[in-house]
Amino acid sequence: MASRSPKKPNATGVQTVVWSLRRRIGGWYGALKRRVADFRSRRPHRSFRLSRRRDYVRSLRLPGYWAFTIYVFRTLKSRRALFLLLVLIYTVFSVVLGTMTSQETYQQMSQALEGGTKSVASGNWAELTKAGVLSVAAFTNGLTQLSDVQQLYLGITVILTWLSAVWLLREMLAGRKPNLRDGLYNGAAPLVSTVLVALYLLLQSLPIWIVAIAYAGLASVGIISEGFATYLFSAIAVVVVALTLYWMTSTFFALVIVTLPGMYPSRALRAGGDLVVGRRLRIIYRLLWMALLASIVWLVIMIPLVLGQKWLSDHVSWTWLSWLPVIPFFASILSTSTAVWMASYIYLLYRKVVDDDSAPA
Repeated sequence: MASRSPKKPNATGVQTVVWSLRRRIGGWYGALKRRVADFRSRRPHRSFRLSRRRDYVRSLRLPGYWAFTIYVFRTLKSRRALFLLLVLIYTVFSVVLGTMTSQETYQQMSQALEGGTKSVASGNWAELTKAGVLSVAAFTNGLTQLSDVQQLYLGITVILTWLSAVWLLREMLAGRKPNLRDGLYNGAAPLVSTVLVALYLLLQSLPIWIVAIAYAGLASVGIISEGFATYLFSAIAVVVVALTLYWMTSTFFALVIVTLPGMYPSRALRAGGDLVVGRRLRIIYRLLWMALLASIVWLVIMIPLVLGQKWLSDHVSWTWLSWLPVIPFFASILSTSTAVWMASYIYLLYRKVVDDDSAPA
């Protein structure tokens, strides 16, 4: 029996598939072209191309640095019982979840600070600065020594603190009187979308982490211990940090925008980028001012506490202070207060930028 020859493909069917693919690819290309055109219309400035000043200057009417800081404090003070209770609740969460740093971390800080204060008596203020840097390094190292689960709990606690503070402030500025229960329940609604934006923020900060790893590796072999190599690496690090902060500015606003009802992370990132076009440097200066104030408050509060506990343990014979986690508990309160303060500062700064209805640059 003769074998059957294979059936020829249907030419009409092949043509139909080809035309369907062409239409689909054409649709994708058209959509991509429209998105690129929309992006160029919203952000006409290109990297490494000079833009005329008249084309990118946007108005941004903000109070002075101190005036805006006082405005943030007054806003929080108007409902101080509400925000103090918020700080207390999330501090208890951090204690229960075990995200406090260990007591040994603060003992290392006290030893570093004690050596610095002894040098101050002889007029060597540089040693106190060095001791402060060592104490900050000890605190940071204590955070990294937390387990993976504890670090995850810490991150979730910080995000929930941020969401609750932003929700309460939005309700207050809308003329309503929110209570803490609604802030805890309703504020946590956009948790998933906020986590995605926070992960994007961590991705943007990768250049800083790469520089830190490079510094640790080069310092371990003594390449950048002194001389020209130190100045060269410092210059590179400053440029990388500045450019990274310039890149991350819009994401800080996206963390606020994504808390709006029905907002998606991609839309929040796009809206945040549109808000800061032509204003990045002025917003960066405000964010750096916020970080500077928070650092000063930490130094003013934590250094006397650490040294005071050390002095009481050595001179008053209160041996129980050496193992009681008093300083870690106060540090947890201060950490939660700092998170609420930064969330309030960034949210109120975002509102000021939104109220300035100048056209995109």
